[in-house]
Amino acid sequence: MAGSRLPRQLFLQGVAGVFMFAFASLYTQIPGLYGPEGILPARRMLRPQGKGHWQQLWETPTLLWEAPRLGLDTAQGLELLSLLGTVLALGALLLRPLRHPLVYLLLWAAYLSACQVGQVFFYFQWDSLLLETGFLAVLVAPLRQFPNRKQAQGGLTGALPHEGLPFWLVRWLLFRLMFASGVVKLTSRCPTWWGLTALTYHYETQCLPTPAAWLAHHLPVWLHKLSVVATFLIEIAVPPLFFAPIRRLRLAAFYAQVLLQVLIIITGNYNFFNLLTLVLTTALLDDQHLTAEPGLGRYKKTPTSWPKALLTTLSLLLELAVYGLLAYGTVHYFGLEVDWQEHAIHSRTTFTFHQFSQWLKTVTLPTVWLGVASLAWELLTALWRWTQVRGWLPKLRAAIQLSILGAATVALFLISLVPYSYVEPETHGRLWTGAHRLSGAVGHLQLANSYGLFRRMTGLGGRPEVVLEGSYNGHHWTEIEFMYKPGNVSRPPPVVVPHQPRLDWQMWFAALGPHTHSPWFTSLVLRLLQGKEPVIHLIQNNITRYPFHKQPPAYIRAQRYKYWFSQPGEQSRWWRRQWVEEFFPPVSLGDPALETLLRQFGLQDKSPPRARNPRSALVQALHWVRTQLSPIEPPTLLWGLLGAVGAVRVMQALLVSRSLRSSPQDRGEKPKPALKKNSGAASEQASRATDNFSSSSRPARQKK
Repeated sequence: MAGSRLPRQLFLQGVAGVFMFAFASLYTQIPGLYGPEGILPARRMLRPQGKGHWQQLWETPTLLWEAPRLGLDTAQGLELLSLLGTVLALGALLLRPLRHPLVYLLLWAAYLSACQVGQVFFYFQWDSLLLETGFLAVLVAPLRQFPNRKQAQGGLTGALPHEGLPFWLVRWLLFRLMFASGVVKLTSRCPTWWGLTALTYHYETQCLPTPAAWLAHHLPVWLHKLSVVATFLIEIAVPPLFFAPIRRLRLAAFYAQVLLQVLIIITGNYNFFNLLTLVLTTALLDDQHLTAEPGLGRYKKTPTSWPKALLTTLSLLLELAVYGLLAYGTVHYFGLEVDWQEHAIHSRTTFTFHQFSQWLKTVTLPTVWLGVASLAWELLTALWRWTQVRGWLPKLRAAIQLSILGAATVALFLISLVPYSYVEPETHGRLWTGAHRLSGAVGHLQLANSYGLFRRMTGLGGRPEVVLEGSYNGHHWTEIEFMYKPGNVSRPPPVVVPHQPRLDWQMWFAALGPHTHSPWFTSLVLRLLQGKEPVIHLIQNNITRYPFHKQPPAYIRAQRYKYWFSQPGEQSRWWRRQWVEEFFPPVSLGDPALETLLRQFGLQDKSPPRARNPRSALVQALHWVRTQLSPIEPPTLLWGLLGAVGAVRVMQALLVSRSLRSSPQDRGEKPKPALKKNSGAASEQASRATDNFSSSSRPARQKK
C-alpha cells in the first residue's frame, strides 16, 4: 500500500484553511447576531445555574465561561475566540510546526465554544462536520515533525506504525457523509428526486445561487435528469469504493467526488462546506499520486514473476468488472436510453420505494461490516509496521502510541456507527448497546454526527422569499434589500463563498413557513425598529445603502414573494417575482402585537448586560480591531486572507527552490572535496532538504 504522508499534510493544511474561513466569517457577524444589541444575544445562553464549575463546563462545553475573568462579556469573548482561531488557523496553514495536535485541539475547542452559544444561526450540518473533522485532525496531526522519516523509524520506510489509523477515520467520515446524503434523497420520498427532476428546481430555489446557477437552470431538462442520475451514482454507488483494495478504484472515486463538489461550488454559495468535503477526499489519495518526482507516478514494468503477473491481471479484471457493474446498474435502474433524433439521453427511475427500502435494509449492515473489515486491516498493518521498528526503546514508544491511537480510533468508529445507522432504523436497533452508551456519553461534544443533505427539494411552485419593508407613516413603504439574498430582480446573484451570511441563510428557511416557526425574526424586526447599527450591518455593510440609515423606520412589515429566474432574452433582469401574502404584519415600537410575540418567544431580555471595564486594554484592542475591519465586506476580507496565504506560499516555494539550487560557487566559496566518510551525512542533509520541499511546497501546489 502506498504511503499517506503527503495526503495527511494536505488534510491538515485544508482543515486549518477551513477553520480560518469559518472563524473569520463568524467574526464579521458577531455584533449583529450575538452582541448586546444583536438579534439573539449570546449572554442569554450562559447563565450560571448554581452548578459546579467543572460540571457546568462539561454540560455546556464552551471556553466563554471564562470571559468574565478577562473582563469581557460573552459577545466580546466570542470575538476574541474568533480572532485567535483565525490567527491560529492561519499559522497552521502556513507553518508546518504549528500543525500540532495541541493547535488543532484549540481550534476545535474554540469552534465548539462558538456552537454552544450560536443558537439557530449555527444549526447547519457543515458546522457539525467541521467539528467532527477538526477533532479527527487532532488525532491525525503528528506529535513530532521528523525531517528524515527513515532515520526516525530506525530504517523502516513509510509512516510510523500508528499514523495511518486516525487518517482512516477521515475516509470513514467521507463515506458516511456521501452515502447518507444520497440515501436520504430517496428515503424522503421527495417526488422530484424520484422523478429525477430535482435539478430543474434546485438552481433557482437554493439559498444563495451564483450567476452560473442561472445558466445551469436553463440547460435542457434531459441533462438535468441525467445529472440527478450521476448524483445518485456518485453519492450512493461510488462511496463503497473508498475502501477498495485496488488503488485505481480509490482514485476514480476521488475524482468523482471532486467533480461533484466543484460543480456545486460553481453553482451555489455553500460557504466552506464543499471546501471541507474536498479536504476529506484527501483520505483517498496517497504519496505516489501526489508526488512530483519523475518516475514515481508512472507505471512500473510488468513484473516478471508469475504470481505478481497473475495478481496484476486479476486486479485489472476486477477493476473492469466494477466499472462494468456500475455502468450496467446505472443503465438498468434508471432506464437510460439514447434518443439519436433529439440528441438526448432519456432517463427514468425503474425501481419502487419498497424495493429501495429492502435494498437499504440489505446493504446498510454490510457497509458497517465493510468498515469493520477495513479498520481491521489498518490495525493489522499498523501492528506489522510496529514489528519492523528496531530497538527496544523505539519499539516501546511505538507500542504506547499505537495502543492509544488504536483505542481512540476504535472508540470513534463505534461512536460514529450510531448516527450513521439512522439511515436505516432496523440496523440502528441492531447495533451493539455499548456503542449506543458510548455515543450518548459524549454526544454533546459532537464527535460524530448524522448527515443527509438536500433531503427534500423546496420551492416547487416558485422560490419563496421574505421581503422586509419599512415606513415612516405606515402608508408609503420602502423595501429593505439584503446584500446577498435575492431581492432586487435586476441585481445578479452574488459570489460570496467561502463566507456564510448566516442571517441571509435563516431568511431562506423562514420563507418556507409562517413567521412563528422562526422566533428570531421577531427580534430582527425589533432591532430594525430600534435602529441598531450592528444588525443593520448584517443587511448592508455600507450603512449608507440602508434606506433608513438616517432615522429608524416607524413601522416594519414583511411580505412573502415567489421568485423565478428570468428567461433568456429578458434584459437587465435576473429574477421575476410575484406577491403571495403578508408574512409579518406591520408593527411599531410599543405595539401590543410585537410585545406579545417577544414575550411568547422569550425574547424580552430585561436583565441589563453585566458591567465591564471599557477601558481595559483587551477591550480597547478588540474595539480597535473591529474598527479597522468593519468597513471591509466579509467576502472581501476572506478572499484577502486567501490571497495573503497564496502570496506567502509562493514566497516559501521560491525560497526553498533557491536554497536547493544554491551551491558553494554561488556563495563565492571554493568547493571542498567531499570526504568518503562524510558522504552519508551529506546524503542525509540532501534527503532532509528534499523531504522538507516535498512535504510543504508540493502539497500547497497540489491544493491550488
